[in-house]
Amino acid sequence: MNERRLESPVFQVEDVVFRYGAVTALDGFSFKVNRGESVALLGANGCGKSTLLRILAGLSFPASGRIDFFGTPLTPERLADISFSTQFRRKVGLLFQNSEVQLFNATVFDELAFGPLQLEWPRDRIRKAVSDLLELMGIAHLKDRTPHRLSGGEKKRVALASVLILDPDILLLDEPTAALDPASQSQIFDLLISWRNSNRTVVLATHDLDNLEDIAGRCAVFDRGRIAADGAPLDILHDVALLERVQLVRPHHHKHEPGASQPYPHPHLHTGE
Repeated sequence: MNERRLESPVFQVEDVVFRYGAVTALDGFSFKVNRGESVALLGANGCGKSTLLRILAGLSFPASGRIDFFGTPLTPERLADISFSTQFRRKVGLLFQNSEVQLFNATVFDELAFGPLQLEWPRDRIRKAVSDLLELMGIAHLKDRTPHRLSGGEKKRVALASVLILDPDILLLDEPTAALDPASQSQIFDLLISWRNSNRTVVLATHDLDNLEDIAGRCAVFDRGRIAADGAPLDILHDVALLERVQLVRPHHHKHEPGASQPYPHPHLHTGE
């Protein structure tokens, strides 16, 4: 990798258009991710967040526009090059929103071992790496279980572990804490927070506004296939009109306990003292 590419953004997306039949998911979409950033993608369901993550992962390709990976166009032709594709897949890991589509092996242990086996890691290294990660993710007791018979939260943790096993530099995470119990959510949040202090680049789609400042240094807000706002989490969270417009918050009636503080400003009507 030459010096020019090292100085390039990890991803540069320019004027991308992507459609599902007659439905436009991304419409003249432009976006950039720099090395080491943690970027949260915010927006209502169906706004294009998952589509963007698939495009960045090289699993979908737009009707028009351009995507660069460290200055190199990310195209079907480029990914057909085995040398480039192998390096790209080692560097970039994608967690799908639906864990079902990511799990296909007979056991949880096999699920984590699959990627390393494809890269021809030594067997001893695979066994140690899988065992260590099973312990880290709190799923060692599941190692001999069939993934499709696990709970939704367990499947999510196994799917994430199957991505983390290869230690990718770039993580694309689609709703990583969805369907998790509070303890598992806390564990994932701890990982996300730790990655902010590393060289790892993280792009995640999320609806969790309460933990936004801890897990992301930057937010991109989606609205009708475009970026409506891009900035620091605190600035985004204080823009109530924006959050309402993109349906991330809504006016509602509720009661505050005396002295209670809210994690971010939101419109409401007090119904009690």
